Amino acid sequence: MEFSPLQKARYAYKPKLPGMLRNGIKEICVKEGEATNSVADQEKIKALFPNTYGKKEITFEKGKNNALDKKQVVGVILSGGQAPGGHNVICGLYDALKATNKDNVLYGFKGGPSGLVEDKYQILDDETINLYRNTGGFDIIGSGRTKLETEEQFKVAAEVCKKHGITAIVIIGGDDSNTNAAVLAEYFQAHNTGVSVIGCPKTIDGDLKNEDIECSFGFDTATKTYSELIGNIERDCNSAKKYWHFIKVMGRSASHVALECALETQPNICLISEEVAAKKMSLSQIANTIADSVCKRAENGMNFGVAIIPEGVVEFVPEFSRLIAEINELLAGEKAKEFNGLKSWNDKYAYIERGLSKDSMNVFKILPQTIQQQLFLERDPHGNVQVSLIESEKLFSALVGNILAERKKKGEYKGKYSALHHFFGYEGRCAFPSNFDSDYCYSLGYNAFMLIQYGFNGYLSKISNLSKPAEEWVAGGMPITKMMNIERRHGEDKPVIRKALVELDGAPFKYFAKNRDKWAVETCYTFPGAIQYFGPSEVCDLTTRTLALEKGIK
Repeated sequence: MEFSPLQKARYAYKPKLPGMLRNGIKEICVKEGEATNSVADQEKIKALFPNTYGKKEITFEKGKNNALDKKQVVGVILSGGQAPGGHNVICGLYDALKATNKDNVLYGFKGGPSGLVEDKYQILDDETINLYRNTGGFDIIGSGRTKLETEEQFKVAAEVCKKHGITAIVIIGGDDSNTNAAVLAEYFQAHNTGVSVIGCPKTIDGDLKNEDIECSFGFDTATKTYSELIGNIERDCNSAKKYWHFIKVMGRSASHVALECALETQPNICLISEEVAAKKMSLSQIANTIADSVCKRAENGMNFGVAIIPEGVVEFVPEFSRLIAEINELLAGEKAKEFNGLKSWNDKYAYIERGLSKDSMNVFKILPQTIQQQLFLERDPHGNVQVSLIESEKLFSALVGNILAERKKKGEYKGKYSALHHFFGYEGRCAFPSNFDSDYCYSLGYNAFMLIQYGFNGYLSKISNLSKPAEEWVAGGMPITKMMNIERRHGEDKPVIRKALVELDGAPFKYFAKNRDKWAVETCYTFPGAIQYFGPSEVCDLTTRTLALEKGIK
């Protein structure tokens, strides 16, 4: 197998652990904290998790390890979309497991949670593990989106664990995956299987965070990767001086990625979905805000600019959400066949016009035809519009173009407007992890084994104090139920981990809001460049702007 020079260098990188985990596993003890409650719906969550609810938060500190000394056979699962650093979680878990007892075994279940119920696995050894240290992707065992949520699945999972003598399962995933981990942990506890379940917080979207989880892994690397690309585009934009670049970035439910990229690169425009929802902004209001920046810059001879668009922003526009709901109703059941049987777009348009309310039709009319047609093409398994497929970057550039054409007719705009479009998503999910994510993920995995050794079940591996050097990081665990509330999913009340949206009264957004008017008119671009692995610590180990601002670091 051929390796690039960077691969070889990253294989050799030694991730940094929190200070208390560097003492040697025999010198680590548990300090118990307060008992916990769920973030909301306490009685309902407690009733659903009678065996794992209300447990105490814990931290690890220097002291005699008094955990029961027994052979551990651990299974690990990668769940959901990829995020940089996943391999290092497995490497940290493996190293801690082998450092404790060389006879301990690590099973890697293939293809996500389905690997557990289908009993598809490989036993991970030194040779395999060493090929994936500090590398991006989830290809060591693959990932999947199968949910573990039925009694039958839990029963099969318990049988597979019993067959292999597995004592613990580590699930590396986002909010849904860790919700599944909590439910599986409850089942294993209720049925006295002797198998514990530990979760690790992963998602590049950054929406798995709270007072305990300061940052989900992968967010640092993904936003640095996108910011490098955006900075490159800004440099090109400022060189050619003739294009407006509309850049969509991942983040359907929250705008953490867009906000972090804006803090890193200082574009002319960055939409924040949570602000759009809070202000009940219409598509026209948003487009006019962007058009105002285009006009003001044109007055200064700058017919170019950069706008960052969160992937899911249209879902936060109230009038667009109503339109989507009406379209879903319009094509419910057999009516979809009737619509799809119409030959021409004109016939389909007339059908749509008859079926939508006047207000929703007014919104529909202002959409570019390509976007109109996207709304009626691919549907999800429930027959609903797949909003994530809407090319919102093209939607807003077209709406801005229409507004500028009207302003030009009135003599209010004399500039030139030419738009280019980009979507940065998959480019960031499997990048070589930054030093931060390499260290953080390795620590999460190492720490997960400590939780297993001490017999904790239904806990999330937790590393905090992340804005400080790794030496000062704090390792511990928190019950997953602490993060849960009840939400309506597919017509049923379900216990789920609450997603963290951008806080409009938080320091990162306030900093952005304070500076965006200047950025909208002036060219204030910053160019973060590629992720730095080698060099001064203040460059290579730099945290995200989001986390720095949240912790009061300027």
